[in-house]
Amino acid sequence: MRRRRRLLTTISVAMTTALAVGVGIVALVFRDLDEGIARSEFELPFIDDLDEDSGEQNILIMGLDSRVDQNGKALPDEIYHALHAGDASVGGYNANVLILLHIPEDRSQAVGISIPRDDYVEIAGAPLGVTHAKIKEAYGLTLQARLNEQVNQGRTSDAEGYQEARAAARQAQIETISRFLGDVRIDHFVEVTMAGFYYVAEAVAPITVCVNEATQDDHSGANFTAGVQELGPEEALAFVRQRRDTAGGPFLTDLDRSRRQQAFIAALAEKLREQTTLINPHTVMTLMEVTKNHVAMDSGFDVLSFLRTAHNVSRSGVSFVTLPIAGFDTIQGASVNIVDLDEVRSVVAAALDGTYFAPDDGADDPGAPHDQSGADNDDEPGAGSDDEDEPRVAVYETWDEPMRAGALPCVN
Repeated sequence: MRRRRRLLTTISVAMTTALAVGVGIVALVFRDLDEGIARSEFELPFIDDLDEDSGEQNILIMGLDSRVDQNGKALPDEIYHALHAGDASVGGYNANVLILLHIPEDRSQAVGISIPRDDYVEIAGAPLGVTHAKIKEAYGLTLQARLNEQVNQGRTSDAEGYQEARAAARQAQIETISRFLGDVRIDHFVEVTMAGFYYVAEAVAPITVCVNEATQDDHSGANFTAGVQELGPEEALAFVRQRRDTAGGPFLTDLDRSRRQQAFIAALAEKLREQTTLINPHTVMTLMEVTKNHVAMDSGFDVLSFLRTAHNVSRSGVSFVTLPIAGFDTIQGASVNIVDLDEVRSVVAAALDGTYFAPDDGADDPGAPHDQSGADNDDEPGAGSDDEDEPRVAVYETWDEPMRAGALPCVN
């Protein structure tokens, strides 16, 4: 018995030491990494208290459709193959993913506010003379306007000028979104390229998701069965990019793609909740390379501090709301979303002050999904499972249902 007790004590000490060393390595790695991150400043001149520390954080996540790295250079051929999205000549600099992540001061329930990329809004600075466009286009329009200015000044193929143009594009995109949401404070931003998303998915794979119906898409490479499944990086990218079914399956739209992005972030939060995720050497090294080559942040963003915060927030998960759309129209040949600014800003205000998601006590809860695992309908994905290891599943049948944390979202 005494020998067994000594053995258990030795094992406990070894495990504790390994964990402490692992955490220390992660801290050192990310501090060293800080010098290699693409960073830029931004300002919101119409917000007076931006420099004051309110305790809460609003972080804008921008996902670009660019097929190049942060320096504008082409990606390896194998990545283009995995992306199912053409090569460096395809795509552009639209901010196709726009999510404002709100982390309250008490670090309790985080809320992600998804902004549909085709919302027709006023563009900050009117780049290239464009005063109104799809909200995703503020970045690309401003980037091109700044590059044009540099050409007129005789600056071509200038790496420094390219980064200056990217910084101007971020400023315009952030300012456009803040004004659109009702002069909302934005504390930080994280910009991720398409390749960056792939590498993040690779670092934390497998990712657990749930799909309501089997679906295939030749454009994105999607090929999913119905129900809960684990995805590798290539499948994860197809999961968040799919917006159509080419095999006679469910009718999908661009707004269903936004719902998929929410489901992926919910799955990523679950991964961060696992103690081993950020002390795995492969995960850490992969995230290092991703951040250096495919991610940009503001100058004040502390990566290590955010990872600690994200881990704490992941314990209660992230709830999501997609901003409402009043209708659809075609303006100058482009299909756009028409929005009611008052309605949009009312939803945003409620999400930020914590009143949007009512207590989970019934049908009046805007975050309560229609169906959940264990329901009487045996045809629902995850319904009626007797396996205690199976995740609790919440079924979302439309793109505009608020998504509440606490269950694996099953989406179209």
